[in-house]
Amino acid sequence: MKLIIITAIKEFEATIKKQLKTAEVTSFSFNDVSGYRNNIDAALSSNWFSSESNSTESIVFFAFVKKENVDPLMQSITEFNTQQETFSNIHIAVLNIEQTNLKF
Repeated sequence: MKLIIITAIKEFEATIKKQLKTAEVTSFSFNDVSGYRNNIDAALSSNWFSSESNSTESIVFFAFVKKENVDPLMQSITEFNTQQETFSNIHIAVLNIEQTNLKF
């Protein structure tokens, strides 16, 4: 069993839910979060009219996933990211679970 964490901009929520369903991830949690990027472009930082906030409406997903379902999900997200024409991507991390009381 693995724990996956997925982060992305809010606009990708429906895409991520579809990818989870396709990879047979039947249970997951998600929440709206404020994403923040700390590197301000020098040209923007000197602009009086630029926004002080670098936050973005984002989303985070958590799921306990069977080992065999991780690769199809990772492949789907990687394929989606390579086809993006925007700056933003879907980010995924996979963590090992040493012990749990979950049963699949």
